Amino acid sequence: MKTKELTVKQQSFLDHLVACDGDAKQAARLAGYAENSHPSVVKALKTEILDMAESILAQSAPKAALKLVQVMDSDAPIPQANMRVQAAQTILDRVGLGKTDRLDVNVNNTGGGLFILPAKNETVIEGVYAEEN
Repeated sequence: MKTKELTVKQQSFLDHLVACDGDAKQAARLAGYAENSHPSVVKALKTEILDMAESILAQSAPKAALKLVQVMDSDAPIPQANMRVQAAQTILDRVGLGKTDRLDVNVNNTGGGLFILPAKNETVIEGVYAEEN
């Protein structure tokens, strides 16, 4: 995939976006953009922001998997265990490691199949047509 060249300001915005915990308005201000220009900056960098979010989720996947195992193996009560499990499951679903639906399709083909007919020959009927009065 071809990545576009980013300006120094755009790269600064993306760097600050992570440092500001995703606050686009604050990231735009720190990157030197005009006040209230963050919606247009976000629109221009939508693809890069989505790629960054995908990378963050991918980096969090091992932690999410380990949290699921930790909650599963723990004999002691874990505060907010249900919420933590849901968060971990959501992260794993987003990176493609979640529960998948499987569809089992079996086709029993016993002698059936495709029957190809020969091309039809054009039938021409010659004659004279006369109308009766």
